[in-house]
Amino acid sequence: MISRRGFVHTLGAGAAGLSISSTAKSYAQILGANDRLNFAVIGLHSRAYAHLASLKANQKCAKITHVCDVDSNTLKKFADAVQKSFGETPATDRDFRTLLNAKDVDAITIATPDHWHTPMAIAGLQAGKHVYVEKPCSHNPAEGALLVEAQRKYGKLVQMGTQRRSSPLFIDAVKKIQDGLIGRAYYAKAWYSNTRKSIGVGKEVPVPAVLDWDLWQGPAPRQPYRDNVQPYNWHWFRTWGTGEALNNGTHEIDVCRWALAVDYPNRVTASGGRYQFKDDWQFYDTLVTSFEYKDKLISWEGKSCSGMKLYDRDRGSVIVGTTGTVVLDSGGYEVYDLKGNKTGDFKEGKAAASSDLTGADNMTDLHFANFIAAIRTGTKLTQPIESGNITVTLLQLSNIAWEVQRELKLNPEDGRILDDPEAMKSWSREYEPGWAPHL
Repeated sequence: MISRRGFVHTLGAGAAGLSISSTAKSYAQILGANDRLNFAVIGLHSRAYAHLASLKANQKCAKITHVCDVDSNTLKKFADAVQKSFGETPATDRDFRTLLNAKDVDAITIATPDHWHTPMAIAGLQAGKHVYVEKPCSHNPAEGALLVEAQRKYGKLVQMGTQRRSSPLFIDAVKKIQDGLIGRAYYAKAWYSNTRKSIGVGKEVPVPAVLDWDLWQGPAPRQPYRDNVQPYNWHWFRTWGTGEALNNGTHEIDVCRWALAVDYPNRVTASGGRYQFKDDWQFYDTLVTSFEYKDKLISWEGKSCSGMKLYDRDRGSVIVGTTGTVVLDSGGYEVYDLKGNKTGDFKEGKAAASSDLTGADNMTDLHFANFIAAIRTGTKLTQPIESGNITVTLLQLSNIAWEVQRELKLNPEDGRILDDPEAMKSWSREYEPGWAPHL
């Protein structure tokens, strides 16, 4: 077991024309059946099961040798699932710092609450591990910038879990848009609709015996345990979560930014509130945010408590150009002319549901396949942390604009807020003493 001081030292010290390399099968053929990477999966509730399924799908190239969670029941359940899938029992630990010392671990995957993503990823890099980290890659913009710097310093790969970047469907659609399918693309709108229930008003209760609450909080300032936080509702508390914009908006906003070929905007605006319920939820349940570039615009509409669809979809993206529009989600895409007449479509399955992307899916299989091939053969990552962090920072800036209730003017080179010291206070966060990440 590594002490907290030791931890701080660790921190401070079918798309036509696509290449065959886009498929998990081809990656496996490149690597060979016996050339497998050892993975450690950290944070084993919900999304971790997609990691398990995708590593199973890529089992010719990878296996899970270690698993970690601060909840002993969750840890045992996941370890049993790994044994069933791979036929081998993984090593288990409640403290991720222990498994970072394992020399046979090649890569870690992180599916913990958001406040742990960057500190854990940096610790992994410093321990010589490659890192697959779920979105959002950070809790705040300063952390994201630090993670990018850490990746460059330590040289290991970091892939962020925005799996649409590895989907042949999205690769094909974005390529066609950038090749002029709808003329010059200049506006992209994304949305998300769900019917989340109230989280109520939590009560302070004793910490469950199966949970290490101190380690669960990690870098976050300490708070008493309440009965409406774990295992999912931490998303809606600012200390640990980042709200719906980062929870679900990251996927579609990343597609919008990708399609328009833009990075940081010049201005960010955000309006919204917690309208449906009066409870402990600290973020908005409804948000409209926009990112203004010199000659392009991106917007996101998030509705956590209303399931009204847009374009007959719970979630998706619309890309508007000078000669037409593309409506795009994980089920396919449709092309329309300027008058709204459909001129073409490509269907891959049913439209995406509003449910969080916790289950297995082909996009995640391909995203892991890309990550594995990048480690073994130098294949280019489809969502390296430099790119993923831009999308995450955009939406974190939306949260800041919402908090201060005004437009933010940005430096388009790095996204930093200009001429607004109050807003810049939210660029970083307060840490529990001794737990702040450092290079």
